[in-house]
Amino acid sequence: MGRLPMGRFSVDRFRDRATPYLFLAPALLVLTLTVFWPAIQAFYYSFTRYDLISEPEWIGLANFRRLWGDETFWKTLRNTIAYLVCVVPLLVSLPLALAILVNQKLRGMKGFRLAYYTPVVISMVVAGIAWRWLYAENGLLNQIAAGILGNGALAQKLLPIPWLTSPNLALFSVMAVTVWKGLGYYMVVYLAGLQGIAPDLYEAAAIDGSDGFAKHWDITLPLMRPYLLLVGIISSISATKVFEEVYIMTQGGPLSRSKTIVYYVYEQAFGQLEISYGCTIGLVLFLIVLVPSLLRLALGGKQGLPEI
Repeated sequence: MGRLPMGRFSVDRFRDRATPYLFLAPALLVLTLTVFWPAIQAFYYSFTRYDLISEPEWIGLANFRRLWGDETFWKTLRNTIAYLVCVVPLLVSLPLALAILVNQKLRGMKGFRLAYYTPVVISMVVAGIAWRWLYAENGLLNQIAAGILGNGALAQKLLPIPWLTSPNLALFSVMAVTVWKGLGYYMVVYLAGLQGIAPDLYEAAAIDGSDGFAKHWDITLPLMRPYLLLVGIISSISATKVFEEVYIMTQGGPLSRSKTIVYYVYEQAFGQLEISYGCTIGLVLFLIVLVPSLLRLALGGKQGLPEI
């Protein structure tokens, strides 16, 4: 049998190895221009004084020292952590309950799935404006509260409820919109996992006496552990990057009680034109978001996390 020349063999082998990278090259170029290069520039600007007017001036760690003594930054960090602590558990548990409900084989269940998923496809701008109307002094929520409380002394004391203007309520009011918006998305993630569980397992559990809620505790939760972990990580990343709800509904107020780190980055970079200081805050945000992102990558193979 004849043998291929070594040169021809090397060319074919190189072509086979290079072909996938050639297909990836356009996407890599776009990512470089829109993500990687701006990220490198932002990292550089963190060590400079830059305001879009003059040339960047190298100042070393001055921005980080300023950040350390910035009370507003620490307040926004606490708000972001509070957002994380309050929103993530709800987005992990409530969509699972919804997914279990809509996974039943009943007539009209597809309509319920569509209804629960509808907030996901609604623009956050539209949703924020709609919820701002609901939270208004004469909005639907205050009208419902007035109907429940009546005209007594308690109603006169509490109404109208300052959903978006009270320092104690504003952040939680924004959180409610985030939870409402994300319920349908994570419900679909859980629904994909539930439909992968064999019905025979529930039948065997019923024979052993595990029925009702007990079957979900014994079968559903253990088998859904990868999905629970996935939703927890994704919702954590989303919660640390919340911006649209705050911008549309409260503008970070009152008294910066609903201001998050991302909104503070926007305020400094585009409101005050302190580009370098905004990049410094953004670098801290990047390090915060990096933790759950690395956790997602590290546990992806070990826990068998589903890809979405």
